[in-house]
Amino acid sequence: MPVFGLGTWENDDPAQCTESVTNALDAGYRHVDTAQIYGNEAAVGKGIAESEVDRDEIFLASKVWIDQLSPADVASSTRESLDKLGVDSVDLMYVHWPAGEYEPEETLPAFAELRDEGLIDRIGVSNFEPHHLDAATDALGEAPFANQVECHPLLRQEELREYADANDVELVAYSPLARGNILDDPTVSDIAEKHGVSAAQVSLAWLRESGITAIPKATGIDHIRDNLASLDLELDDEDVEAIDTLGRTDRQLNPDFGPDWE
Repeated sequence: MPVFGLGTWENDDPAQCTESVTNALDAGYRHVDTAQIYGNEAAVGKGIAESEVDRDEIFLASKVWIDQLSPADVASSTRESLDKLGVDSVDLMYVHWPAGEYEPEETLPAFAELRDEGLIDRIGVSNFEPHHLDAATDALGEAPFANQVECHPLLRQEELREYADANDVELVAYSPLARGNILDDPTVSDIAEKHGVSAAQVSLAWLRESGITAIPKATGIDHIRDNLASLDLELDDEDVEAIDTLGRTDRQLNPDFGPDWE
């Protein structure tokens, strides 16, 4: 999986979404993330189709929403997602939250069947805590390929990072800029000034150097390019230590159906 991608949460204007996906791919992105609940799978698919990049060079991920997690709904909604995206398969399909109709012993085998049929290549989960991951592994007979969670310097997810390392699970960070709040953190701003880069690039570089795949959302081409430029930024040990000792746990997303975060 590419270590950097384009998130499309809240990118729900069809024309804008299509343009941003096309621009990101043409700029060098190779990972695009969407979800059923975003309501933009068709626009994302159009952006992929209109880019100059071949489909087989793109890592495409989507997510099944919490009201579609019974076995029959997993199958039907995934096929609907593929139709909207205009593709034969996706590289990664996530369980969006351990909530709603989610039952590990029923939901995850349905994902495995889709993988056997070639409609999805990998099985992922999102917003899972360690005990959710343990139950998912028991139900699948293997660890999920990836766990997508909120992660950034203000919410460093140490326990999940340790779990991912120990169990060979890819950790994927949504809201990697803390919904813009990273820009106001003095430590991150000082590091950005030191390197002559944006605070966003510092956050994204920290995630990459922590072994985490970041999927920042962006619509304008300047923002798309600024985020991509984080791949050229190398933080030194002092920078990483400063971020690792921030001591903040600022969670940006906490819906009432979410887990009891630890």
